[in-house]
Amino acid sequence: MEPKNNTQLSEFLLLGFSENQPQIRFLIFGLFLCMYLVTVFGNLFIIMAIIVDSYLHTPMYIFLSNLSFADICFTSTTVPQMLVNTQTQSKDIAYACCITQVYFLLLFSVLDVFLLTVMAYDRYVAICHPLHYMIIMNTRRCGLLILACWIISVLNSLLHSFLVLRLSFCTDVEIPHFYCELNQVVHQACSDTFLNDIVIYIAAMLLGVSPLSGILYSYSKIVSSIRAISSAQGKYKAFSTCASHLSVVSLFYCTLLGVYLSSAVTQNPHDTAMASLMYTVVTPMLNPFIYSLRNNDMKKALKIVLWQITRKRPNDLPS
Repeated sequence: MEPKNNTQLSEFLLLGFSENQPQIRFLIFGLFLCMYLVTVFGNLFIIMAIIVDSYLHTPMYIFLSNLSFADICFTSTTVPQMLVNTQTQSKDIAYACCITQVYFLLLFSVLDVFLLTVMAYDRYVAICHPLHYMIIMNTRRCGLLILACWIISVLNSLLHSFLVLRLSFCTDVEIPHFYCELNQVVHQACSDTFLNDIVIYIAAMLLGVSPLSGILYSYSKIVSSIRAISSAQGKYKAFSTCASHLSVVSLFYCTLLGVYLSSAVTQNPHDTAMASLMYTVVTPMLNPFIYSLRNNDMKKALKIVLWQITRKRPNDLPS
């Protein structure tokens, strides 16, 4: 098969759910659509609650609002295309759309990782250095941490995207996912991918292992500080301040690890796609529930938002 230059390649084929039977196609479409809507509106409510309630204008909730925004964008990068392909029974995705999807998937997944890391640092400062919390986590440092997360994520995405653009692809490029996953796209190229593989491995070590190490270090210090508290009520109060974040971190890394383990042990595209579904759809959908159900301040803020949305103003009533 003669290689075709990537500027001439018009489309890729996504094989994620191509084996589904026609009679359950509408059920799958409805399920994914509901999950997507719950994800978008759930995270939007989190952002609105933080904006509306001035009590939540603290570093912890500022980081959370950015995490919710990243989850909305991350899910919106993959699910709408998946819904279109499921409904139309089409497996095609344009070459330009595929590269764009790779860019934004990398951007918001790495942004998720770093936001979870700075949130762990925020909890570490709050519990281990409570008297200096407002000094350490001031508005300027909070803004710089968020800016650093965005800059690192954007630069990483640009690097991988430009390296993919230099590759040449053959005809009939098939990707065993419902979205354009970077590693799968690179391995479908007809040209040499040595540089791409090296950069992928280095980025995975620096942007995956390093943040996880920072999270584990922060929580090791937090656990040590909580153990030093004498009263059981004090221990519970200290742990409750980071329980939601710890739950989200566990869910995020467990599903991410499951995706890569499943892709390593199985060659079945359907199984790989189902594992990826947990990481790209289920985790962002559950995050709002975790933060709203385990956080009393967030519950109060969400009630305020719902009340403001549903109430009728006097001037809106018919005369």
